[in-house]
Amino acid sequence: MDTIKIKKVLDKCEAMTLLCTKATTHWAFIKFCFNIPLVLTSSAMCIINSISTNANDIKIPNIIVNAISVLIISLNNTVRGGEKYEVFKKLSQQFMVLSQDIEGMEDMSFEQHNIIMLKYDNLITDVAFEDIPAKIKTDVAKSFFDNDRYIPIQLNGIIGNHNKRLSGSLISITST
Repeated sequence: MDTIKIKKVLDKCEAMTLLCTKATTHWAFIKFCFNIPLVLTSSAMCIINSISTNANDIKIPNIIVNAISVLIISLNNTVRGGEKYEVFKKLSQQFMVLSQDIEGMEDMSFEQHNIIMLKYDNLITDVAFEDIPAKIKTDVAKSFFDNDRYIPIQLNGIIGNHNKRLSGSLISITST
């Protein structure tokens, strides 16, 4: 099998591994940002309820803290940071395994290449690129582009250029 095709698939898998790993880190932070206020409001409610013996004295503070908790939970359910974290973590691991499979093959047959491409295409369709911040996409695309490595078509153009490979070298086409 052509070594350029193998390198191309390997580079794309590695780029997707990095992209999904960075997206996992991003969504883990979002998940953390929603969990901390929930812990604080739960603790505040516990303290408020244990301070007073008269239920009427703590009625208003209880309502306020409950309202804040409900708001945070609603925002968390809308953003779904925890779900996105899990999806990108799983995809990152799957792209890593695919990269390792490609590296482990000394000589790739045409059939093996087709199987690898099918696996890659199936994983790519599971990636929600719209859930990945533009900065992360730009950083990954730029780091691979700057090192003369292939990037997935979904990242091509993200750094402001349209890139074309001819004869194994990168040519940047800028719009005028």
